[in-house]
Amino acid sequence: MSRPATSSAYVALLRGINVGGKNKAAMADLARMFEDAGCSDVRTYIQSGNVVFRTTAARAEKLPGLISSSLAQASNLRVPVVLRSAEELAAVIANNPFVKAGEAENLLHVVFLAGHPEAQRVAALDPDRSPPDRFFVRGRDIYLCLPNGVADSKLTNAWFDSRLATVSTGRNWRTVLKLHEMTQE
Repeated sequence: MSRPATSSAYVALLRGINVGGKNKAAMADLARMFEDAGCSDVRTYIQSGNVVFRTTAARAEKLPGLISSSLAQASNLRVPVVLRSAEELAAVIANNPFVKAGEAENLLHVVFLAGHPEAQRVAALDPDRSPPDRFFVRGRDIYLCLPNGVADSKLTNAWFDSRLATVSTGRNWRTVLKLHEMTQE
């Protein structure tokens, strides 16, 4: 598919695809859904619901709902889709307070929120929920430093979703960096 003149690079982050043997979805089928939705240069990264593509800003606004609906119709999966532009992903990387503090990159994760949480909800988050884990909320992104790993942390998608009244999906720092790299190709 040819690239529209006003297209930009985006990343779609699907929550819970092909994780732990649940919500199986073929990445080729997922890529085809994005192509059918009018996206170009569609590529997937690993088997856990990361899609890099190009589209217009107007089309990007509609994609999370459209792809979620397509997945539900095609495979009966109820999967949230969170979108970030290449510029937003670059800002996530540039603004990670844990990288700036010199934390080991293998301890770092980012939770991407579908919507902007209300300030009072962010302020009410318990910073001591899961010691020694730490988090920092900036806009629609939550930076995590998880010294004992993600499996033992109580800083889960479900906890953030319920406290912030939005939908989230997390990625490790290595994946965030790779997805950003892919948006630059």
